Amino acid sequence: MIRPYRAGDDDTLIDITIRAFEDVSVDRNIEALYGVIHGVGWQERKARHIEADIAANPGGIFLFELEGRVVGFVTCRVNRRTRIGHIPNIAVHPDHQGKGIGKQLMDTAFDYLRSLGMSYVRIETLEQNHRCVAFYPKRGFREIARQIHYIMPLE
Repeated sequence: MIRPYRAGDDDTLIDITIRAFEDVSVDRNIEALYGVIHGVGWQERKARHIEADIAANPGGIFLFELEGRVVGFVTCRVNRRTRIGHIPNIAVHPDHQGKGIGKQLMDTAFDYLRSLGMSYVRIETLEQNHRCVAFYPKRGFREIARQIHYIMPLE
């Protein structure tokens, strides 16, 4: 069952995010190279992304419940001027991946964005996220660019 976000869902979304992005996060890649930076682990930095999604558009967040437990979610943002929607985060708990939950969440996001008059939707992933690199084109997305993330110490 898919339901809208409710106040109090924050910790659940963050928990699923940390589990789902363990091997496919820029922040995790940074930590793998340099270790924990100033006592702030990748999980905390990734959690801030979810908090930003909640602050920006709580009405555009949808959760997938299975037997009363949230196992996945999608976040949406809208730009009413350009009519380009954005899916900043979609995550399914690793124990439930490959069961069509992501597809259902994506369909819900598409319906939501269409209902607000969006003409396009964008999403991004890391090349190392093989699951999403395969999944997004099947949902109709077309690759338009590749981005390279760099980091270096300043000290």
